Amino acid sequence: MKHTIFICTLAASLAAGGIIATKTFAADNAATMPAHGGILKRIADKLNLTTDQRAQIKAVLVADKDTLAVRLGAVHEARKNLRTAIRASDANEASVRAASAQVAAAEADFAVERMKLYGKIAPILTEAQREQLADLQSRADEFVDNVLARLGSGPGE
Repeated sequence: MKHTIFICTLAASLAAGGIIATKTFAADNAATMPAHGGILKRIADKLNLTTDQRAQIKAVLVADKDTLAVRLGAVHEARKNLRTAIRASDANEASVRAASAQVAAAEADFAVERMKLYGKIAPILTEAQREQLADLQSRADEFVDNVLARLGSGPGE
């Protein structure tokens, strides 16, 4: 049962906000989640990145670390505020919509940073690696679509 709840939460996080929501969920559940660095290593391995490519990408990530951390922190805080608004004893549609708008604004700011980051990393990759990355992203989307289609179904249904 706990595994099913985890999968559904992970799927909903991926569908609702992509990897950023998953990282936020992981930060809240660090004791039960594998380190996200393992995911990045597996992607690097699947793309068969060279030592030089790994070093170049690491340099880009290190250079943008502070900006990315600020944006990720803003998304996390906005999501916490939304949860608080939803659970408040005086919760109402207006307060939840306002908190949700803050999440959307923070995620939009973070999406722009991710776009800039991709613009720096994509030229480091070969065309084949960019195509493989797009394929990995499509497969992840299909996985989430399949999990969402099964939400509400019991085991073995």
